[in-house]
Amino acid sequence: MLLAIALGMLVGLVMGLTGAGGGIIAVPLLMFGLGLPLVDASPIGLLAVALAAGAGALSGLRLGLVRYRAALLVASAGMVSSPFGLWLARRLDLRFLSLIFAGVLLWVAYRNVMAGRPDAAPARSAAVPCVRDAATGRFIWTSPCATRLTLAGCVAGVLSGLLGVGGGFVMVPALQRYTDLAMQSVVRTSLAVIALISLSGVAAAFTGGHLAAATALPFGLGATAGMLAGGKLSGRLPGAVLKTGFGAICAVVAAGMAWRALA
Repeated sequence: MLLAIALGMLVGLVMGLTGAGGGIIAVPLLMFGLGLPLVDASPIGLLAVALAAGAGALSGLRLGLVRYRAALLVASAGMVSSPFGLWLARRLDLRFLSLIFAGVLLWVAYRNVMAGRPDAAPARSAAVPCVRDAATGRFIWTSPCATRLTLAGCVAGVLSGLLGVGGGFVMVPALQRYTDLAMQSVVRTSLAVIALISLSGVAAAFTGGHLAAATALPFGLGATAGMLAGGKLSGRLPGAVLKTGFGAICAVVAAGMAWRALA
């Protein structure tokens, strides 16, 4: 139990320091730290990500950083697609699923290392489909805006159910690319989306009898505590250093998962 709490705190700390995508290391930590197979670790990781992301999103709501209408739209799409990912995870070969996870981790590692470079180009293009009204601060909803955010939610939902990840590594780049939100608002809105999508995946796993509550609860509570601590520390460390460091961690974990799958 103590080990589960400690590992959960590490996940939450990384989420708080690096933003919404840090939850992707939850499942590998459960696999390597507690010896769980991927299909059993995935719903536990989802619960931890849901609790930690929920804590970050509530903090963002109090600060007025969460665009809750956009979050509800994206999360609704993710909730619809998440059960499909969970269904698919139960039918794929475990080694193949682990290799998919390793590939996703490598992609996240590459994006973070590139974003941490001093000469990194901004992720947002000159013209974005989702623009806020200058007077109200709310999005001016158009068909291109709603379509792109809905598709991003669907992708995040499938990956959430398939791999037990929150989908922050999808949502943060999507919100950066398709909206005019500042980075703080991007992260907090993404946390709200992740919390809602992850909770739907947890509910599906629980009703299917695939959630080990004895491990999930201490791991999730540890992640929540770590998220709150990481959020307070994040402003004190350079963003480029955090991104590069997180990318390096993802690369090492990816190599470990690939070796474990192929060995």
